[in-house]
Amino acid sequence: MSDQPRPRASLRTAVVWEVLKEALDRQVKATGRDALDVLDTGGGTGNFAVPAARLGHRVTVVDPSPNALFALERRAAEAGVADRVRGVQGDILGLFDVVERDGFDAVLCHGVLEYVDEPAEGVRNAVEALRPSGALSLLAAGLGGAVLARALAGHFTEARQALTDPAGRWGEGDPVPRRFTAEQLSDLVSDAGMEIAAVHGVRVFADLVPGVLVDTEPGAVEALLKLEAAAAEQPAFHSVATQLHVLGEKRH
Repeated sequence: MSDQPRPRASLRTAVVWEVLKEALDRQVKATGRDALDVLDTGGGTGNFAVPAARLGHRVTVVDPSPNALFALERRAAEAGVADRVRGVQGDILGLFDVVERDGFDAVLCHGVLEYVDEPAEGVRNAVEALRPSGALSLLAAGLGGAVLARALAGHFTEARQALTDPAGRWGEGDPVPRRFTAEQLSDLVSDAGMEIAAVHGVRVFADLVPGVLVDTEPGAVEALLKLEAAAAEQPAFHSVATQLHVLGEKRH
């Protein structure tokens, strides 16, 4: 159950959701509990929280935006899972002001590390929120995807700037404060005391293919989804992915 109402929307989340769902299924088997406690840091309006709740899990969403949390509440109610989704205002660097340590079977940290001053501290907090043998789902902007996108748009100077900038930014107008390589994200997870279970490239092709082609060609969305899934696990494509996903498992 992917809970994706629009085919184009699924291009952005399908790979991550499938990896996450499998990780949750493994946690169910490992713990012997059908309902897990899931923490979604920066979970916003519930793109992953609501589908996870529909699987029967209890999800706590921590997000700094009251508007996003209000939309989350409405979305959860519409999906019939309001009793399994809780929204709390806060952020990952102040995580334990609003949630307990060692209280969750899985922690999602999606689209957060790009915007925090101390990514390593953010990852450590996410890991400290996990119970023994818990799983961490980490999703962040990929450096190579931004370089490729700027170059294909004809902005070659900006592409080179992103490639050489310590934060992976292409200029003052870049809306993303920080980007990562797969190695950098994996190191953050390892340094926080977790084993790397999997690394996936996300949106390897989806952001490069003209939208009109995907929308008008019969079967194009489904074919592109299958291509994304096939390429996601190939290390060769990690370096050009728009986003990178790292799945970590807590060491005993």
